[in-house]
Amino acid sequence: CSDACLSSPFCRQFPGCGNIVTFSQFLFIAVEGFIFETNFGRKKPAIPIRYYFTMVAMFFTVSVVNNYALNLNIAMPLHMIFRSGSLIASMALGIIILKKRYSVSKYTSIALVSVGIFTCTFMSAKQVASDSGLNEEDGLQVFLWWLLGIAALTFALLMSARMGIFQETLYKQFGKHSKEALFYNHALPLPGFLLLAPNIYHHAVLFSQSEPFQVPVIGLTLPIMWFYLLMNVITQYVCIRGVFILTTECTSLTVTLVVTLRKFVSLIFSILYFHNPFTAWHWLGTAFVFMGTLMYTEVWNSLGPFLARWRKRPKEE
Repeated sequence: CSDACLSSPFCRQFPGCGNIVTFSQFLFIAVEGFIFETNFGRKKPAIPIRYYFTMVAMFFTVSVVNNYALNLNIAMPLHMIFRSGSLIASMALGIIILKKRYSVSKYTSIALVSVGIFTCTFMSAKQVASDSGLNEEDGLQVFLWWLLGIAALTFALLMSARMGIFQETLYKQFGKHSKEALFYNHALPLPGFLLLAPNIYHHAVLFSQSEPFQVPVIGLTLPIMWFYLLMNVITQYVCIRGVFILTTECTSLTVTLVVTLRKFVSLIFSILYFHNPFTAWHWLGTAFVFMGTLMYTEVWNSLGPFLARWRKRPKEE
């Protein structure tokens, strides 16, 4: 849920600060879950802890790889669009691992998403390769780093899909425990951040040296980057809790649709507010991605009966 609209202030000023942002999010959610979900560790998990360790290893890997991809000349809008291709990865792994079969409309939607991602990726490659501020040797080096970033995003996409399938099998076996999974997915990876401690400390120092900012209403003055981080942590928590609540209260169709619309709004906000380069081809690719995603969720079929009832209403009255 940590989208570009919230992460861009960090990435624009400190491109390598993704680790401190992710660590802060994990720490906040873990502390909240330890207090309110596990009752200070007194409540035993419903799902055996060994399964959570496997899930956490996947979750931690995906988070770190996605963060480092931003250091490899990957533009934030492309990063968001690429991650929107999770449907492709999930379908592919579902066919391979779970032996699932899908309807023609599902395959069509995946084709649309694939074309959209390919279009945006190809146009971003042209932008990187044609950077006029670099000589030929430096331009090639930047382009190769960009290719490595695309490889990192692809790996994270597949790993994330595999984690989703793993979660699906666990929930079928042990039942759905969303709040518990939220806590363990964020608490167990915390020791892994010790490997990133130098990077986290370095950016904590940089954050402390940023310009002072007076928080509205309360009047507290603190470095502006710490204020950005605080806002990011709060919105990230609200986002994740909202998604987990949706998974228990609504159908998967509703959850997918809401998350898709949120991604679209975040993307538009990121482009307009942070002036990210976006050509007509990028817009076309974005349209394909979200049209394909909506088709995959079969939202058109859900809206059909509603529109039919709405059209009949005046006649009945």
